[in-house]
Amino acid sequence: MSRLLPIFNVLGVILVMFGLCMLFPVVVAHTLGDTAVEAYDTAVLATFAAGGLLWAIGRGRAEGLTSWSGFLLVALVWVTLSGFASLPFLIHIPHLSFTDAYFEAVSGLTATGATVLKGLDHLPPSINLWRAELQWLGGMGVIVLAVAILPLLGVGGRQIYRAETPGPMKESHLTPRIAETAKGLWLIYAALTGACLLAYLWGGMDWIDAVVHAFTTVSLGGFSSHDASFGYFNSPLLEAIAIGFMLVAGINFATHFLVWQRRSALPYWRDVEGLTFLGVMLGSVAAISSYLWFMGVYADYGDALRFAAFNTVSVGTTTGYATADYYLWPVFAPLWVLFLGTFASCSGSTGGGIKMVRAMLLYRQVHREFVKLLHPGVVRPVKLGTKPVADSIIFAVLAFFFIWTATMVMITLILTASGLDAISAFSAAAASLNNIGPGLHQVGPSTNFAVLSDFQTWVCAFAMLLGRLELFSLYLLFTPVFWRR
Repeated sequence: MSRLLPIFNVLGVILVMFGLCMLFPVVVAHTLGDTAVEAYDTAVLATFAAGGLLWAIGRGRAEGLTSWSGFLLVALVWVTLSGFASLPFLIHIPHLSFTDAYFEAVSGLTATGATVLKGLDHLPPSINLWRAELQWLGGMGVIVLAVAILPLLGVGGRQIYRAETPGPMKESHLTPRIAETAKGLWLIYAALTGACLLAYLWGGMDWIDAVVHAFTTVSLGGFSSHDASFGYFNSPLLEAIAIGFMLVAGINFATHFLVWQRRSALPYWRDVEGLTFLGVMLGSVAAISSYLWFMGVYADYGDALRFAAFNTVSVGTTTGYATADYYLWPVFAPLWVLFLGTFASCSGSTGGGIKMVRAMLLYRQVHREFVKLLHPGVVRPVKLGTKPVADSIIFAVLAFFFIWTATMVMITLILTASGLDAISAFSAAAASLNNIGPGLHQVGPSTNFAVLSDFQTWVCAFAMLLGRLELFSLYLLFTPVFWRR
């Protein structure tokens, strides 16, 4: 029990901070006089009360945080915050079950974008803003925000940050102190969100839509305030703005930070992962648009390019907006864009999937094995750019890819065994585990995850958490070695 007290202390502080984040939709609800006011009043009070109780239980024990505490805290934060985030949905929306409310909250905080809600156009503005704010908070990571603030309360954040940071490069630091790094990343994140908001306003959105979609574009989350998703606007200008910001958000935020810190664009040119990401995305847009035009899906190449560019970038960056029902395209195209979503986003971005840097290292390792088959005595290190990569990192990437593949297969089989057809099951597993949002067929862009049973909904919610925490951080809690003293 003594090992849990520091966790309760920090979790309590984070819950209180999360309650403060609820004040934004509260103010909107009171200002606009929408019907969700009472739901927020109850949710805020419950969150503050629970946070205060946990803080009191663990008071004065925050200095006891260890790596063990950090991993357990990260999992508890995402599971607990999702529960409290679901309260406004559960209280306000009639006949919404706890399963669906929790799924919606998990999808928001993990920046997945899969939804079970219908009639989004008729929801109170504050509800749609809360959904969008959840994705904005989850995009960069609630934990990283906490790392920037908790030191002010006497709580160190290095153990938490190490458990939360995605990608194989956990040891790289942008500034000497971890809190300064977190603050710098959030400043870049907030600045990009502000720029996206202004661009959407300039493009013709009203204030509510602009705030919602700025939050969910930069977070690569994809929640919309309309059932028709981004297709509601039917605006090539707004689509072009969204494409630009989705591509920017798909690049490692550490690179953006270095550009700002050094006042030079040179870090972009030196970011091999980012350049590969842009090359793959733009190449895919060119290939898919040409394919759709050649297959006669769109008679005009301009239309093919417009719809292929938006939906390819959206799904490929794991955002999940849609302007067309791409499931109706010839099967090669929707499968390709779904495949992009499993790996294309950069490590350190707000996207999901296995990340481009891992895909690059896997490809280079395969190439090294080919060379060694022909020349057994040759010493050929795997390089990322001009720098050799340690074999320990290669082994970690191989282990990650194995467990990711096994998890994909396992979730697909579970969903299929529970009655979902093969295409829907596979795409729901891919969309959930990689935090993409919409899948194909029954869970495609023209419908949503409301078609799933409660059991299937919980499976997908767990998959979203696994993907957001990059599998190891959550799987570790289910191993006997984690709980041994």
